[in-house]
Amino acid sequence: ATMSKTFPLYLEGGFAYSRYNPEYITGESSKQTILKLKWNSILLSGGAGWDFSIADKWVLRPIFNFSLGMMRSDLSIASHVLGNITGIDLEFLDNGKMNTYGLGGSLMLDYEDYSPERDIDFEWRYSNITLNSFDTPSDAVSGTSNSISSSLYARWRAPTGIKILQRPLRYVLEAAHTTYLGDQRGILGFNNLSSLGLGIELDSSAYDIIVTRTRLVGRYMFGHNVTGFTIDLAMSF
Repeated sequence: ATMSKTFPLYLEGGFAYSRYNPEYITGESSKQTILKLKWNSILLSGGAGWDFSIADKWVLRPIFNFSLGMMRSDLSIASHVLGNITGIDLEFLDNGKMNTYGLGGSLMLDYEDYSPERDIDFEWRYSNITLNSFDTPSDAVSGTSNSISSSLYARWRAPTGIKILQRPLRYVLEAAHTTYLGDQRGILGFNNLSSLGLGIELDSSAYDIIVTRTRLVGRYMFGHNVTGFTIDLAMSF
């Protein structure tokens, strides 16, 4: 969010927790072994920028970004078993840990046009953050990586004609596309990821509560050899 038009300080932040439970199947069909792995990760990220008005409803926004991540692994079958099969030293998988910090920046071109009839948001963003490991015992997961991406995002919000909580109930349409660059390119299995979203937005600003808007959006995500679906809940304050 930008603090105000007279003091255009832009602040952003995020907190995420992820749990990943992949299963690796090894060996011939008659003698297959299923190896169950577990990862838990926590990510904290933030940024501070400044809005420079370049035209009516258009701003150019440079942002300083930082991130802090922690990942812990737990291997239900001893890591040396998997290492013997693959020939790779996977000591990290047996109760290993990896800590990373990231410093970098982003440049955003932002268009906002809000009116009672509809709201339009459009953003182009280029991000470049250098990630470094620290306090990580295993050399197998120590190092440096450049996280670079270019993304487009568009959102249309308009009243449905229904009033709830003394305010119009809005429908939400979204579209986004991200291209992964730098060290991320080629290692994710896809270099581009797109999404289409549809949802509703409840406006509670008529009441004296901290939450002014609540959005529930379903998104279909797709890319090269990958598809997925998410249901997201967001709140504005």
